[in-house]
Amino acid sequence: MTKRLLAAALVAGFLAACVASGLQFALTSPLILAAEKYETAEAVAPAHASANPLIVLAHAGHHADGEPGWQPAPGLQRLAFTALATLVSGVGYALLLGAVLIAAGREVTPSEALRFGIGGFLAASLAPAIGLPPELPGVAAAALESRQLWWVATAVATAVGLYLIAVRRGPVATGLGLALLVAPHAWGAPHGPEEISAMPPVYAAQFAARSLAVAFAFWAVLGLAFGWAWGAVAGRKGVSA
Repeated sequence: MTKRLLAAALVAGFLAACVASGLQFALTSPLILAAEKYETAEAVAPAHASANPLIVLAHAGHHADGEPGWQPAPGLQRLAFTALATLVSGVGYALLLGAVLIAAGREVTPSEALRFGIGGFLAASLAPAIGLPPELPGVAAAALESRQLWWVATAVATAVGLYLIAVRRGPVATGLGLALLVAPHAWGAPHGPEEISAMPPVYAAQFAARSLAVAFAFWAVLGLAFGWAWGAVAGRKGVSA
């Protein structure tokens, strides 16, 4: 069972990462590159550099003291590291998806895995995006730790809420599930100070929409591929036997 789960997760994670990486390259990377030009232009102005230190904390390429740290060089190196990170995330999410399917006692088929994959999109992407939409570099934001904590809490609450509503069902389970879906948003997501940016607002709107579209494609392919790979691994073992 463990080997079958790992094999299916590797296949599903690889296929989902390939699709997501291609879509990221075509849809979101151009917007990130354009936004970085505005971020660099604003960083040279002393007023902007000191007015919002939270922007520095929001990027992995900087240390907390404001000094730039290592980050992939633009071009092929950045694309390679982005694809690698997507692959690692894909395999991890596929393992989690398979574990949830098995723990819930569901038959692992492409259609069933797709339904759970869409649930993963709702929990890990869409629900957190209601309070914290995907943001481009240079956008003012709250402290990274508080945003990560809210994201994790929202994803977990949404996942459990969807499970109670769609799997457990019943009046009590449905009521509790709805409460869990609403709770993180009633509490409120952390936000940074309002700032005027030279970056056109349409960039942020396009980036959020495209990021969610890429995430949906990622989770859909992940679910379908996992369901297919699960059956393919079993069939191959049957032939070998």
